[in-house]
Amino acid sequence: MRKDFDPGQLTPRDFYRLLTAVVVPRPIAWVSSTSAEGVDNLAPHSFFTVASVNPPIVQFTSVGEKDSLRNIRATGEFVVNLAPAELMPEVNATGTNFPPDVSEFDAAGLTREAARSVGVPRVAESPVALECRLHTALPIGDCVVVFGKVTHAAVDLSVLEGSHPRIDLLEPLARLGLDEWATTGSVRELKRIRKDEWPGEFRPKNRSEDLDGKS
Repeated sequence: MRKDFDPGQLTPRDFYRLLTAVVVPRPIAWVSSTSAEGVDNLAPHSFFTVASVNPPIVQFTSVGEKDSLRNIRATGEFVVNLAPAELMPEVNATGTNFPPDVSEFDAAGLTREAARSVGVPRVAESPVALECRLHTALPIGDCVVVFGKVTHAAVDLSVLEGSHPRIDLLEPLARLGLDEWATTGSVRELKRIRKDEWPGEFRPKNRSEDLDGKS
């Protein structure tokens, strides 16, 4: 049995709470930007993903008109910093609604690091930085989807195995519903089945064992 939710019968806020509780986990784009006046802004955005492979484009959604969006529109540049679990208090603190003349870098005690391809600072404490130039800012409803072309990527050697970032060393944060946060927890590998490898009859393994990571 299911319970039905009609977005036309709920307030936008109530349906937003439902969506963010079931579209999970959501990776966090920890976006640094600089205002036209030179104030460095840093804010977490949990509507975030890859939009294109070639050219490399990432996207995040600004829910409403926020400093990040205004700054990116003004300068055409931003950096997506990875939000690691060890910096959860700092990531959360940068979500505070400070006025535009206050830098979250300073308020949260974070260190600026010069980027290589844009004029916006990276978060030195973050292990990954994706430097971006604005590709498109697409208004959708009461939000704006920001697409940024990745012009440079910098990854700390401490989280790399060769050239591959290890998920257990990155320890990225994710947002869930309400005030809930998560980390990756246990990680399993499962290769995609190619057509020429498809079994005659598909028989998944015991689901309880699979979920427990025992299979």
